[in-house]
Amino acid sequence: MSKNLTTRSEDYSKWYNELVVKADLAENSGVRGCMVIKPYGYAIWEKMQSELDRMFKDTGHQNAYFPLFVPKSMFEAEEKNAEGFAKECAIVTHYRLKNDPDNPGKLMVDPNAKLEEELIVRPTSEAIIWSTYKGWVQSYRDLPLLINQWANVVRWEMRTRLFLRTAEFLWQEGHTAHATRSEAISEAEQMMNVYADFAERFLAMPVIKGLKTESERFAGAEETYCIEALMQDGKALQAGTSHFLGQNFAKAFDVKFANAEGKQDFVWGTSWGVSTRLMGALVMTHSDDKGLVLPPSIAPIQVVIVPIHRTDDQLAEIGVLAMQLSKELQNLNISVKYDDRTTQKPGFKFNEYELKGVPVRIAIGPKDLENGTFEVARRDTLTKEIVGKDSIVGFIRDLLTQMQHDLFERARTYRDQNITLVEDFEAFKDILENKGGFISAHWDGTSETENKIKDLTKATIRCIPLEQPLEEGKCILTGNPSQRRVLFAKAY
Repeated sequence: MSKNLTTRSEDYSKWYNELVVKADLAENSGVRGCMVIKPYGYAIWEKMQSELDRMFKDTGHQNAYFPLFVPKSMFEAEEKNAEGFAKECAIVTHYRLKNDPDNPGKLMVDPNAKLEEELIVRPTSEAIIWSTYKGWVQSYRDLPLLINQWANVVRWEMRTRLFLRTAEFLWQEGHTAHATRSEAISEAEQMMNVYADFAERFLAMPVIKGLKTESERFAGAEETYCIEALMQDGKALQAGTSHFLGQNFAKAFDVKFANAEGKQDFVWGTSWGVSTRLMGALVMTHSDDKGLVLPPSIAPIQVVIVPIHRTDDQLAEIGVLAMQLSKELQNLNISVKYDDRTTQKPGFKFNEYELKGVPVRIAIGPKDLENGTFEVARRDTLTKEIVGKDSIVGFIRDLLTQMQHDLFERARTYRDQNITLVEDFEAFKDILENKGGFISAHWDGTSETENKIKDLTKATIRCIPLEQPLEEGKCILTGNPSQRRVLFAKAY
């Protein structure tokens, strides 16, 4: 298999686009800005879904499903949310087509089939869900409502990139209702922590937990919690968000409850979500010039076994050994593929699985049959080792655990080496242009300064980190007093 990948140093953006397509993760579709997620890519997304779904249910959430369409008047009910998404909305105005009398074989919109009220194709589901919650909540006994849905959403993006920004994408969105402000804030913080745990433990992707600035908050939220990751090109990527909505949506949709004293009050809300954007984050965190590098926890195929043979008898003998090893590994919940295709040579297979990021490759040849050994290759380090038959199962089990750990540590080291403290604006611009990464700097807390820095440099405040102490300082742009550092970066 010929990879012919552009190298990261040559053109990082081109490398990413080529890798997503050549590794069979996704491709552009016949609909502008939309993608087809191919089976191998979808298998990775399914593993993400499965783990996240388990984590959601472990924290008391249940899955439900709500409509794709939102009546325009309902969408407008919470003003800030409607304004925030207005420019990205797709709108349904008619419900029928008919034959075009002037163009035989073509269809046209039936002017007599105009909807009484236009429908918004959901860019997010707060409106339809909170309008539903009004009928679900009467008393404090009905709370908390802890609901998640797996769905697709549409945001009419003008500039799109596979996984990172598409007009339609897959995600999960949690929407919860609580009796008190403190409960809702605890929920929003809990889900940020769930996302961080998932990213670090499962995707081997280190993240920084923080708060968004007022201008970067989710439209309609009082507070937005986030996890921010750093990609190999020094740009940041928002990997997940969790929003404390206050009572904004409850008031917009009149969602009230009777408390223990019988008094009526509006519920307190949250919403939180991650999307197929995590696929892009996964690719850019670990992969190299030879293709994908997948952490074992997320890899659809964790181990591939490739026979090297000259005769059919050798292939048959290798097959017996390979199937026995496969069964023993599968008993340890390790996913294995034995590739005994005779239509492709071993070299082609090696390239294919290297490109697809399969963590461990085992080759079995005639000498291995004689010596009772296996050749084991690691995808992350591209190193090989000869392992004896008696110890192979334990070796593979421990190797996968070690690779998961090593990939996280490698990414964390890169991230930490690319967090730079700066004290003035000239140093800020120099680091931004020549090094990249996160820049830890003082900011005076005003939207005016934040916007001016963005206009001058294209860098945004990625978050106000939660796990850092207060620190007196001066804003890098205005020199005004600052109480803490924030993280700036150019971002996806």
